[in-house]
Amino acid sequence: MISIKSIFQIIFSLFLAVTLTVNAKTSKKNNSGPISVIEFGAKADSKTDDTFAFQRALNAASAKGGIVNIPAGTYLITGSIIIPDGVTLQGVWQAPHNTALGKGSVIFATGSADNENGSPLINLTSNSCVKGITVFYPDQHINNVKAYPWTIQGKGTNCSVIDVTLANSYKGIDFGTYSNELHFVRNVYGCPLKVGIFVDNSTDVGRIENVHFNPNAWTRCGYSNSPIDGSPEWDKLIKYLTENLEGFIFARTDWQYVNNCFVIFPKIGFHFISGARRKGNVLITQSGADMTDISVQVDASQKHAGLEFVNCQFMATVIIKPTNEGPIKFTNCGFWSIKTTTSQAIIEGSGTVTFNSTHFTNWGDNDKNAPCVNLKSGTLIMNACEFLEEGKTHIEFGEGALGAVVYGTRFKGGQKIINRAPSTAKIQMGLNLE
Repeated sequence: MISIKSIFQIIFSLFLAVTLTVNAKTSKKNNSGPISVIEFGAKADSKTDDTFAFQRALNAASAKGGIVNIPAGTYLITGSIIIPDGVTLQGVWQAPHNTALGKGSVIFATGSADNENGSPLINLTSNSCVKGITVFYPDQHINNVKAYPWTIQGKGTNCSVIDVTLANSYKGIDFGTYSNELHFVRNVYGCPLKVGIFVDNSTDVGRIENVHFNPNAWTRCGYSNSPIDGSPEWDKLIKYLTENLEGFIFARTDWQYVNNCFVIFPKIGFHFISGARRKGNVLITQSGADMTDISVQVDASQKHAGLEFVNCQFMATVIIKPTNEGPIKFTNCGFWSIKTTTSQAIIEGSGTVTFNSTHFTNWGDNDKNAPCVNLKSGTLIMNACEFLEEGKTHIEFGEGALGAVVYGTRFKGGQKIINRAPSTAKIQMGLNLE
């Protein structure tokens, strides 16, 4: 015999079930509060294609804007998704990590393999955000690298990428193909293979903070395609990165702020180029490029503003190309070397390059005659710097040098300067310590 208490519990359970169903439908219809991709059919089993479920949830949130949650699980996305204006696609992982597959909100991306010009995995529109997710390409292998489109591409104003791990993206984040303003990137880890972040067509104060590109994001994920440290695949990965990866590429951007960003084993760490709509000016602080022949390469910068590096570390060489016209400034920076390093600064162009409170060490191990700072053309200003090697050439003024001022600088073992500058160049040195 059923007790009154049992009957009450059954009625309450039915009432609760109906209420939850109505609330879910109301949430989808009216977008009152966060909604979940699970409500729209996502299976999170790493095998069922969840592309359309994601897009249905995002479209449902588009009317009023809001949050689309991705509960912990692994979601297969075989296509491309668009995050509408005012919508945030949000996973559960709120801190950077080395691709902990099986935890948090993980997307397995497989779309547009071998087509790097295909539709990006995640498309951001104005005022949209992707946050707290891990993106992994299960079909990528270092023995047969596939070219994929951008993992994340932004278009419009106030696009944000926050707390995202890009385990083994071919090309990571694109804020350059389309016009954009006020993009915001924070807490991004990963092992991109060709490009980490690209910025162009940006006309107002983009911000990039706490980005860390390191092969460990792929090698430590525990998946079958992981190039484990110490294996032949690890060696292939490092070789591939040093021949192909450009960590950060900047073209047209106004007042770009970059802070606490790092890349290791790239072909070029930070690359500054000329975009279709002018050049860029960028302020970079507390950042660095490690284990690379070219830490910084400047093809172009805005003539009136240029580039500034503050509290940065470089291993190993900065190259200023003949096409650069803008001022380039290094303050409180440090330079180290790798085995192939010759000079640590190779300067050309018509702009002025300034080093202030910066130290240089271990250059030219394979070429004792290589100058640490090679001013081939343009102008050099150096103040309160320190050369920590003796018996090697510290500075060479080349035949295209326009002028230089070097003062208040310490030369270990006595200064060793080569001056091939023309008689019209004004070279001034004084108050230096030997």
